[in-house]
Amino acid sequence: MPTDPQHAGARRGAPVQGAVDVLVVGAGPTGLALACDLARRGVRTHVVEAGERLFGGSRGKSLQPRTQEALDDLGVMDALRAAGGPFPPMQTWRDGRRDGTWRLLEPDPGAPVSRFPEPWLVPQWRTQEILRDRLLALGGTVEHGTRLASLHQTDRHVLAELAHDDGSRRTLTVPYLVGCDGGRSTVRDALGIAMKGEDGGLHPAVVADVRIRGLDRDHWHIWLDDPDARGVGSLLLCPLPGTDDFQLNARADDEERDLTPEAVRQLIAARTHLPADAVTDVLWHSYYEPRTALAERFRDGRVFLAGDAAHAHPPGGGQGLNISVQDAYNLGWKLGQVLRHHAPDALLDSYEA
Repeated sequence: MPTDPQHAGARRGAPVQGAVDVLVVGAGPTGLALACDLARRGVRTHVVEAGERLFGGSRGKSLQPRTQEALDDLGVMDALRAAGGPFPPMQTWRDGRRDGTWRLLEPDPGAPVSRFPEPWLVPQWRTQEILRDRLLALGGTVEHGTRLASLHQTDRHVLAELAHDDGSRRTLTVPYLVGCDGGRSTVRDALGIAMKGEDGGLHPAVVADVRIRGLDRDHWHIWLDDPDARGVGSLLLCPLPGTDDFQLNARADDEERDLTPEAVRQLIAARTHLPADAVTDVLWHSYYEPRTALAERFRDGRVFLAGDAAHAHPPGGGQGLNISVQDAYNLGWKLGQVLRHHAPDALLDSYEA
């Protein structure tokens, strides 16, 4: 059974002993997928994560077919299939009454043949747990409460200064470092690489994991035109497989910027037929402003950027997690060929291309 998200990834991990070939900064889906790919190739891999535990929210919940193929090759898809489920039908609500069901995604007869022909719903926290466990089984290591303080590189190695929550610091010398540390990437900042993009006029949104009484788990529920929505649009509640939770996604206004659990309850009560006390738990919540952006480059010498550290996407279509895992799958084999089989360094330039 899946672990409660409030306890996901609580194992801290110890500082790695011995030499490291690749230091991965960030234990999200990108960093853990990359580390799994490297570790299975015999590349000595260590992951450092600033948080005390793995991220505990459902944020990136949709695994697209190509991502599932990559994760299957990494040896985790059976566990992810068991932990997740297909997209449920959409249930529209209007004036407190059901107003029809429909499919968000229809099968495409022209799509390439795949063992995984449909997207698969798995909460992000559970995907990370499964990848973490696979990495540990492969001999990789994960260290929490550790952030990158600074980096310096030569033509032969990278010197990474790591800062720990207890105030201590140490320096690792590694052949390569990969920044998988998200949209506010410390690695990207240390390299002085700019992110260029735009907000595109996209509306801010609230996302949260909640538990709710009185709502069936057979549908993805959507309220489109509630009169109390103050003109800010839809609210959706998606049941998360393998849990008792729903993921809330709603367009937001300035009042939701300083979000609290009680504000989440009131938001649901204002835009649906459900009373605030139907929301029994608010496990995680976030306010975000979607944008589209791209790093000026994905490589600087022996340091690489992957995932949200390299590109940002609006949430629609699940591009963030899916493209990020595919970044890892692309970079992993190339680093493996260079480190283990003496492929030319020029192979690594093809990652950015």
